[in-house]
Amino acid sequence: MNKLSRRQFIAITAASFVASVAKGEQLMTTKTQLIHTAYFWLKNSDSTADRDQLIAGLQTLRQIPTVKTLHIGLPATTEKRDVVDNSFDVSELMMFDDLAAQSEYQAHLIHLAFVKNCSHLWSKVAVKDSITV
Repeated sequence: MNKLSRRQFIAITAASFVASVAKGEQLMTTKTQLIHTAYFWLKNSDSTADRDQLIAGLQTLRQIPTVKTLHIGLPATTEKRDVVDNSFDVSELMMFDDLAAQSEYQAHLIHLAFVKNCSHLWSKVAVKDSITV
């Protein structure tokens, strides 16, 4: 087995590091640039039928071309802490390539139909949008 000199080892390690950084920079430029989260509080939070109807409505949003990822969730039973708010009934998280894609989503007929068909189910919605740094 060939033994590497210290100089060879450092050169190989440095080259690997540079390649990793370059690859990482490439991945960062292709990552989703806007994350849209919405939390829904149902008028009838004990109604499984209302919850299921809202989830079915949210599922239709997958058909919008600018939606890259859609995650629909229910509150997790994580530990109770002052910073955790799991008072919502249903959540959704979407990823878009950029602000323009999210704007297209807002005006899309499928999104408008979702709001029209499901808004009677919720008493409150909290939306939080963030961009990749």
